[in-house]
Amino acid sequence: MKFSVLKTVLAFIVTISLSTTVFAESTMEKIVKTGKLTIAVQTQGPPVSFVNKAGKRTGLAIELARLMAKDMGVELVIQDYDWKGLIPALKSGKADLIAADMTPTAKRHMQVVFTNPVFYAENVAFAMKSKGFTSWSDLNKAGIKVGATQASTYATAVTAKMPKATLKEYSGGNPQTVQAVVSGRIDGGVSDRATIASFINNNDKITVLDGTLTKEPLGFAVRPDSMHLLTAINNYIRLIEYDGRLEETLNYWWNTTDWQADNK
Repeated sequence: MKFSVLKTVLAFIVTISLSTTVFAESTMEKIVKTGKLTIAVQTQGPPVSFVNKAGKRTGLAIELARLMAKDMGVELVIQDYDWKGLIPALKSGKADLIAADMTPTAKRHMQVVFTNPVFYAENVAFAMKSKGFTSWSDLNKAGIKVGATQASTYATAVTAKMPKATLKEYSGGNPQTVQAVVSGRIDGGVSDRATIASFINNNDKITVLDGTLTKEPLGFAVRPDSMHLLTAINNYIRLIEYDGRLEETLNYWWNTTDWQADNK
């Protein structure tokens, strides 16, 4: 009798579980139903994500997402957050994916799932020429203040490579870090080489210091329950890699500063 009751209860639980699995709407199904792909970005400055002089939101991550949305035949919806707000926005369901220059660290993988690397970054230190620094190791001294985006791998690199310096983190991302360097509030900063190149083009008093702190793969991220979307993004990146559109996009936004002439 007890076994029969237990069997019935177990059968009921399995039925409910299967029903939930079958009828739960996946992220991709929601995108298809609404006709919208919602991305979370941090408009931290060029070339990854920014608003140009014409008021258009653009940049490498946004244009890659826009290209995919166009080929999917859906509308791209862009939501802007501070860097530390990107993962919470994704986990809460406010966005379908994070489209940013995010490094797939082990700690982040505990919360989200990353795509295959979309592009790569070489992280460097920078300072004002007037400071007289030549190498990033010159910043690793007591009393030196080094800035980086809050909760970023730039900040992690400062902590690991420059333990004697004082880390200053900025929620506003690279523009806020660069402004702090230019104004003299801090002695130097850390970011990726491509991003700093765009700032140097506008201010030749900034210089990149010798040496590379870290090299990182960068990708987009989805929730752990969005495996259909994850597979679709990975396959799409592979598709545009083969047809040449990925290389064209990276050369325009990441490997050169060609984008500056069109976004003044």
